[in-house]
Amino acid sequence: MERAVLPGDPPVEIRVRRSARARRFSLRVAQADGGVTLSLPRVARLDDAMAFVQAQEGWIRRTLARQPEMTPVCAGATLPFEGRPVSIVVAPEQRVAELRDDRLLLPVRSRSLGAQVAGYLKTAARTRLAAACDRHAAALGRRFRAITLRDTRSRWGSCTSEGRLMFSWRLIMAPPEVLDYVAAHEVAHLAEMNHSPAFWAEVALLCPDYRARRGWLRTHGAGLHRFDFAAPPAPAGGASGD
Repeated sequence: MERAVLPGDPPVEIRVRRSARARRFSLRVAQADGGVTLSLPRVARLDDAMAFVQAQEGWIRRTLARQPEMTPVCAGATLPFEGRPVSIVVAPEQRVAELRDDRLLLPVRSRSLGAQVAGYLKTAARTRLAAACDRHAAALGRRFRAITLRDTRSRWGSCTSEGRLMFSWRLIMAPPEVLDYVAAHEVAHLAEMNHSPAFWAEVALLCPDYRARRGWLRTHGAGLHRFDFAAPPAPAGGASGD
């Protein structure tokens, strides 16, 4: 991928992506890392595209200013689990990760602490999402084929025409009713593969107050992407917390 720089204080790195499908210049700021991507047609001149970027400098900097700061997942850090804050604690006596009240206790391992936390969250997310999808599919009288978890940035879930459901495992950090709404949303696609009024009627049948839950995601969802699970391994001997 090409790179360019928007000069200023501070300068902003621009990822340049040429696409055969692009018909015009467009800019996107990633929720996950604040990266700025410029998309342009393959035959477009980069100078023209950067002139477009310069004209959009105000929007770029305002959007970047609203981006949440990344939070490394490490010992002593706090992150949400099912909507409530949980502290990360390395406990040498632990053999497996365990949630105890408002603490997630982790054993001392060579595997990075962030990876251990992510593994725990993924397991919990799969359990909660599978139960929610089973319940909603039964209510709808439909069946799905499989559930896949990913760390997606642009969507919280999806449903294929073959009945395969995909979800972001970061949903486990949201309140339970929000995770339930996303499960209902994707299961409703088993009946309506669109976003027509008929589709939203199916969602309302499964989740009557879906608007409030959808609103939570729109307001707070980006914050779930600010947690960086690529933290370094816990030190030998571990660090414990009370």
